[in-house]
Amino acid sequence: MANTRQHQLHEKKLEELMKLMPFYVVEYVDQKLGSRSPSTLLNYVHDYKLFFEWLMAEGITNAREIKDIPMSVLENLKLIEAQGFIRFLERRDIQVNKQDTKKSEKVSINRKISALRSLFKYLTTQTENEDGEPYFHRNVMLKIEVTKVKETLNARAARIATKIFHQDDDIRFLEFLKNDYEQELPADSRKVVYFKRDKERDIAILSLFLGSGIRVNELSNLRLRDMDFEMGQISVLRKGNKRDTVAVVPQAMDDVKDYLAIRNQRYNATGEDYEFVFLTKVKNEPQPLSNRTIEALVKKYTKAFMSNKSMSPHKLRHTFGTNLMEETNDIHLLMMQLGHSTTSTAALYTNPEQEKARKALKELGEKRKER
Repeated sequence: MANTRQHQLHEKKLEELMKLMPFYVVEYVDQKLGSRSPSTLLNYVHDYKLFFEWLMAEGITNAREIKDIPMSVLENLKLIEAQGFIRFLERRDIQVNKQDTKKSEKVSINRKISALRSLFKYLTTQTENEDGEPYFHRNVMLKIEVTKVKETLNARAARIATKIFHQDDDIRFLEFLKNDYEQELPADSRKVVYFKRDKERDIAILSLFLGSGIRVNELSNLRLRDMDFEMGQISVLRKGNKRDTVAVVPQAMDDVKDYLAIRNQRYNATGEDYEFVFLTKVKNEPQPLSNRTIEALVKKYTKAFMSNKSMSPHKLRHTFGTNLMEETNDIHLLMMQLGHSTTSTAALYTNPEQEKARKALKELGEKRKER
């Protein structure tokens, strides 16, 4: 299942983390690898690690290492103890940076509950011992509720709208990078040196996000063979390992061409069709850019442009989706372009009811003036 570099990396990390886990978690992961991605399972096992560490800290198990925690601890876990773990998740402080901390978001807590539910369901219904029975029957996690985060489609759409580029800000942003960003850097600094080296590459990345709406993982896994300049489109690997063809704004393809013109010489790369498009240079050797590096450069440049806030690749994707919807008002075209399978997700990029409300209220305000 690990077809992308991100999945391959997560598979290696998962393999290392499994060395710390009890046999029943190792067995669970082995069984689920065919149906769930390494990325999902890696997140689950991180959640299990946190849970097991809490069990040891609370004295619920006498085991000194996670891998030695017996399955009987899960079988006999009391409801009040399971609820105690949830309260721990809600109250703990998570370090954001050296100065700041934050509380866990409800979505994050729900994911941990879901991860534990999946493990407990496996152990109580999908396993079989020598007697043909599940490893154990009592599933305390069934008594722990997942409280869904309540938010209307209007609220989600409005929240997204406050965090993306509007009108022609995306165009101005790219112009800022091409013409003005370098002037804001300290003269003769390393920042200037690196920007000059990576300018064409970084502009191509940002332009491609804003000109196609692809996801960060889809961009980082682009190979030279995936670029079709004649047709103005690219081939990407969507979620679920589905291959798809995506149309690209012509100007974005031009920016990619400008980058490819200097790519081989500047990053010691070759033009082999299997090579990754976007590279960095490590010890004078070409290396494909990681998702984290791409996310960091998007944050850096958008913060420089907007001064007080930054954006993520996903927000650039939202910007493209909103622009496409405003231009075409075609939700099915939007779904195809962004790789959505349901109209409910695509509907986040258009909010006609909210627009109708704004116009109606404006008219009411005009009537008040007349009286």
